[in-house]
Amino acid sequence: MRRLVARAAAGDAGEATAPAANSSDCAQGWSPSPWRLIDLCAVWDAGVSLPSAVWNRASYGVGRRRLNEAEKLSSVREAQLERLAAARPRGPGSREPGPRPTMAGQPPPWLRAAFLLWLLGLGRAIEIPMDLSQPPTITRQSVKDHIVDPRDNILIECEAKGNPAPSFHWTRNSRFFNIAKDPRVSMRRRSGTLVIDFRSGGRPEEYEGEYQCFARNKFGTALSNRIRLQVSKSPLWPKENLDPVVVQEGAPLTLQCNPPPGLPSPVIFWMSSSMEPITQDKRVSQGHNGDLYFSNVMLQDMQTDYSCNARFHFTHTIQQKNPFTLKVLTNHPYNDSSLRNPPDMYSARGVAERTPSFMYPQGTASSQMVLRGMDLLLECIASGVPTPDIAWYKKGGDLPSDKAKFENFNKALRITNVSEEDSGEYFCLASNKMGSIRHTISVRVKAAPYWLDEPKNLILAPGEDGRLVCRANGNPKPTVQWMVNGEPLQSAPPNPNREVAGDTIIFRDTQISSRAVYQCNTSNEHGYLLANAFVSVLDVPPRMLSPRNQLIRVILYNRTRLDCPFFGSPIPTLRWFKNGQGSNLDGGNYHVYENGSLEIKMIRKEDQGIYTCVATNILGKAENQVRLEVKDPTRIYRMPEDQVVKRGTTVQLECRVKHDPSLKLSVSWLKDDEPLHIGNRMKKEDDSLTIFGVAERDQGSYTCLASTELDRDVAKAQLTVLADQATPTNRLAALPKGRPDRPRDLELTDLAERSVRLTWIPGDDNNSPITDYVVQFEEDQFQPGVWHDHSKFPGSVNSAILQLSPYVNYQFRVIAVNEVGSSHPSLPSERYRTSGAPPESNPTDVKGEGTRKNNMEITWTPMNATSAFGPNLRYIVKWRRRETRETWNNVTVWGSRYVVGQTPVYVPYEIRVQAENDFGKGPEPDTVIGYSGEDYPRAAPTDVKIRVLNSTAIGLQWNRVYSDTVQGHLREYRAYYWRESSLLKNLWVSQKRQQASFPGDRGTRGVVSRLFPYSNYKLEMVVVNGRGDGPRSETKEFTTPEGVPSAPRRFRVRQPNLETINLEWDHPEHPNGIMTGYTLKYVAFNGTKLGKQIVENFSPNQTKFTVQRADPVSRYRFTLGARTQVGLGEAVTEESPAPPNEATPTAAPPTSPPTTVGVAGAVSTAEATAAAPSTEATAAPIIPTVAPTTVASTTVATTTTTTAATTTTESPPITTSGTKIHESAPDEQSIWNVTVLPNSKWANITWKHNFGPGTDFVVEYIDSNHTKKTVPVKAQTQPIQLTDLSPGMTYTLRVYSRDNEGISSTVITFMTSSAYTNNQADIATQGWFIGLMCAIALLVLILLIVCFIKRSRGGKYPVREKKDVPLGPEDPKEEDGSFDYSDEDNKPLQGSQTSLDGTIKQQESDDSLVDYGEGGEGQFNEDGSFIGQYTVKKDKEETEGNESSEATSPVNAIYSLA
Repeated sequence: MRRLVARAAAGDAGEATAPAANSSDCAQGWSPSPWRLIDLCAVWDAGVSLPSAVWNRASYGVGRRRLNEAEKLSSVREAQLERLAAARPRGPGSREPGPRPTMAGQPPPWLRAAFLLWLLGLGRAIEIPMDLSQPPTITRQSVKDHIVDPRDNILIECEAKGNPAPSFHWTRNSRFFNIAKDPRVSMRRRSGTLVIDFRSGGRPEEYEGEYQCFARNKFGTALSNRIRLQVSKSPLWPKENLDPVVVQEGAPLTLQCNPPPGLPSPVIFWMSSSMEPITQDKRVSQGHNGDLYFSNVMLQDMQTDYSCNARFHFTHTIQQKNPFTLKVLTNHPYNDSSLRNPPDMYSARGVAERTPSFMYPQGTASSQMVLRGMDLLLECIASGVPTPDIAWYKKGGDLPSDKAKFENFNKALRITNVSEEDSGEYFCLASNKMGSIRHTISVRVKAAPYWLDEPKNLILAPGEDGRLVCRANGNPKPTVQWMVNGEPLQSAPPNPNREVAGDTIIFRDTQISSRAVYQCNTSNEHGYLLANAFVSVLDVPPRMLSPRNQLIRVILYNRTRLDCPFFGSPIPTLRWFKNGQGSNLDGGNYHVYENGSLEIKMIRKEDQGIYTCVATNILGKAENQVRLEVKDPTRIYRMPEDQVVKRGTTVQLECRVKHDPSLKLSVSWLKDDEPLHIGNRMKKEDDSLTIFGVAERDQGSYTCLASTELDRDVAKAQLTVLADQATPTNRLAALPKGRPDRPRDLELTDLAERSVRLTWIPGDDNNSPITDYVVQFEEDQFQPGVWHDHSKFPGSVNSAILQLSPYVNYQFRVIAVNEVGSSHPSLPSERYRTSGAPPESNPTDVKGEGTRKNNMEITWTPMNATSAFGPNLRYIVKWRRRETRETWNNVTVWGSRYVVGQTPVYVPYEIRVQAENDFGKGPEPDTVIGYSGEDYPRAAPTDVKIRVLNSTAIGLQWNRVYSDTVQGHLREYRAYYWRESSLLKNLWVSQKRQQASFPGDRGTRGVVSRLFPYSNYKLEMVVVNGRGDGPRSETKEFTTPEGVPSAPRRFRVRQPNLETINLEWDHPEHPNGIMTGYTLKYVAFNGTKLGKQIVENFSPNQTKFTVQRADPVSRYRFTLGARTQVGLGEAVTEESPAPPNEATPTAAPPTSPPTTVGVAGAVSTAEATAAAPSTEATAAPIIPTVAPTTVASTTVATTTTTTAATTTTESPPITTSGTKIHESAPDEQSIWNVTVLPNSKWANITWKHNFGPGTDFVVEYIDSNHTKKTVPVKAQTQPIQLTDLSPGMTYTLRVYSRDNEGISSTVITFMTSSAYTNNQADIATQGWFIGLMCAIALLVLILLIVCFIKRSRGGKYPVREKKDVPLGPEDPKEEDGSFDYSDEDNKPLQGSQTSLDGTIKQQESDDSLVDYGEGGEGQFNEDGSFIGQYTVKKDKEETEGNESSEATSPVNAIYSLA
């Protein structure tokens, strides 16, 4: 299961919901939520990830309104960066109450950048409301290096604001630029932007130069940057004739590109003349300078030519250089296989290996300079055979892991956003198996000027002091120059109230005449910075700039920010208060920023309330209120899981959600990230999605999306469908099917107050008939941009009457659905607004419950947008004490909760909640009974009596308490009990308290079970209500009697040889009394045959036993149990290891039933036989009924042996040993009858339980090495298979509930069978082996006789033998064609091989003397004359291709063997 968590925090004003923000918009300083809503950028900066779909739904218009309003708003003087850094908020809250999580390691760069932008937004430059007089401020300007396309008109931007509106003029190359004299140049209206028009002719190059804009009004002059205008250039490539490049295979090669200089520089890439890209790897790659480098040239490199291409950005043109033709000289012929095996490529081609050498840069050392904030690119390209590997290092330190990345097959090292710490010496190491070489690069970091303290606008009241600070750094150190209204400060009129001290201007006792715009220019050889900052002298009382009485809803444990933008001069002092309290909010969980924002670092329930911000200066006071509501987060606590299912089955995907009850929960499903249409085969419930008859088209990823107005949670699972092969049954099925096309041409007619007719034109069904149409609507007041399902209609209609709700501005769209899936939504219809009306319903789920002993909290589920019926939806809450007939108390609430205080303890109240909007009240609400808060019970149960029922259970009886002492709702009587000690000496026991609950309305009796026998217990009882426990009763003591012991632990069966079997075990974990001994029962079996059962009784101290086997083939089944005076306890069953050929592990569960061990320990073989009758006759030896000899351990004093009268019976073939504890089903939730069916490497596990469907269990098993493993499973997946077991290993196993580990099965011990055993009989005594040896001896004798006959013939050799032997290349007779007929019977035939049918097939040559015969038959006599005894070539071919008559002759067969 893969889980995706997304949080979309939002707020509302009157239940409105804001869309979420993403990083890019937050980084720009604006959020799509209006000022009345929660600022989502604060949530983003807190590290909360928002899905792009949520952000995209945000209304662009709303976002722009926010931006425009933000430009109008004012904040106070920005805090110093040091103070802002000290006030940096902490990370987001955790999902559950408790300590806040910490981030492992450093946060990612994007998070740090977003956070820094957020902090700068809290303390940004001061802005004066536009209705007040102010000097000009530059708001938009072109970049410093402005490159333009020569084919377009030139646009140089310069925008400014001020009051009065500023006028503009320009300079070009530091001289006044008279726009009126040039007909091509114009300035936009109410703007300083220059437009140079070339439609009537002219050369753009004539206007290149340095431009600067001046914005002026009566309060001062602001300057833009010096804008360097350049025209883009894309020169042609010089024509040249390139000779073929000749290079020896294995040598290095550089193909130079040398592109023509362009502005900006072109992008270089290499292709062939046929426009196929050149494949690059670590051997062949392009350098940063555009050249193509071959570390070593191979023969296949000349299969193409090489052309350098330059792509120019502005003209969008590509220029191609004449191609290089490559000729490779080689000493080895072309061998395609050698080129396909890179490790052997060079040796196969005969290329000499050599040590690396650098192609770029040259030499062993070089240097490089880079500017701060730019990217540093270091490059090393080496030659060598084999191709060298490149590694990068920094002397005296490590590479910066967060900024460094390797490019071009490790040949280039890029370090982004270089700082002074990145200077130093770097070296690249080129190495292959022949050696290594390195190159050192000395990196120097210089810096253009960058701000330490950028001057900010200064707003002062008459008589105040202030200062402008212009502090910058760089390398080399920049110089600072001050100007005022665009003129050097030295040439400005003197001002006695102004003092210049280096990078600071100090103002004392400022007056109205001091208003001006100051410029700070700081520069060095690498660049400059220019900043404008005005000094404005105003006398303004405080004013609030945001709407009043905002409502903000926020999710619990999140961070939030309450904005209170204000303005005033002198700068007002801002304070925050909560719920009218007198203490100022700052510090701890609160932080107040200087722009008026109050940050709450982690929202808690007690933070809910009304917050008031008050701004005060000497001229007056202004205040505003913000109401904060805290909501519980939405969480998917049971997520869908990945599933693999067969086609045609039913699958269920769970999605259980917890959310705030006051928020409306919407659970929807996506398939492959698209909205899922719920068809006839699907059923969507509140907590699951069920798909009936799964088909191949259902395969994909399913996403459960649980959302409220404020947040959301997402969980994803993958569904895989195992499809059967199917063939189309008709022509339509053979056609490709697809989703339908979207409906089109939506039209609204029959407009009525509460209804409208929607008509559409269906799209193409794409070979699959349309089954349904889904009509969706969107409204622009409460949730703009969010589409909701309205209704569904059959696929045969294209017009429908839609029922509407009052006061909704509707917009509709239609989605077509067929069996393949859903179409894309249609284009939306025109909007239709319905008129408002009073609510026709009231909120549901009204409750009254106390959260404290003296209050009552009234809650309800708020109404959604379509049931509000009008603006300003609110709720009239009424309450009064029941049966007192007192007057109703009432209050109007805008949220979904109200707390009534000062109530008596647990008193019933009558409650009513009625909806109301601006059009009127809703219907009279129903009366709901609620109760005030509870207090702890005052009395304990009395006269507690205990009666021991058996060794593990007791009965309880007590007297009921009086109802007035409960002080609340009597939930239950609870018994706390603990095990004080065991009656067995020196046995440690856990004194952990346990409890048993008894409902308060079910009498005064109960049973406490699952006690340990033979133990001392103590017990107390209490009364429990909704608040908690009351006082405890008198402590009672009782003792449980002796019981039967638990099963012996770690029962091990080992077989060291074929004669003996060793048994070992440990004492039971719970003796439950005084142990009297052990009882062992065992029986031999082989296939379907069982021997007699043997019973052995041992003393309580014996833990070993040895069984002497009667035969080496049979296996044994052992059942061991411990005894007390009460009887025999739980038993454990094991079997002796199985021989390798008796059982083969498979994935399917075994068909034989397990051996069942009852509580008394008797082996029920009859039950096992009846449960699975044999379906196949098995020929197995009958086990003798004589009992095997038993040998007790030498540590045992006495052993009693009893032979049970057991009749030999037939049972199914048993291939694995099985263990099953047979227990009766209890009344409470339990797990019992755990069955284990093991083999050598796997085991099947089943069990019984009385839990509900869908319960999760955990199978826990521990091997002999005390290694514990767990397997989570669901109840319906039984049996489960453990597949990672070790042969011959003993395991202990238990099954417990995943939700409550205390509910567990009995511990089971089992042992896997050995993978290989040595219990087979001696092979030398087997009959089949003796027969095989005799047959081999007889065959050898026949061969010897044949050889003797051939030798006795005196060197007569069949020409046929010699004929089939080709002449080897080393045969000296090959040249003259002579043949040697000497006696070489003992030499093997050269160049031949024997086929499966015994004939000899030729390897190379078919040439022989027979080939020269001209008749059908021919013979040679002994002196070499031809007598036609052997067949000619025709017969030879028949012999090779078909079976000849010679093959059927016994003599010929013998000759063939010889």
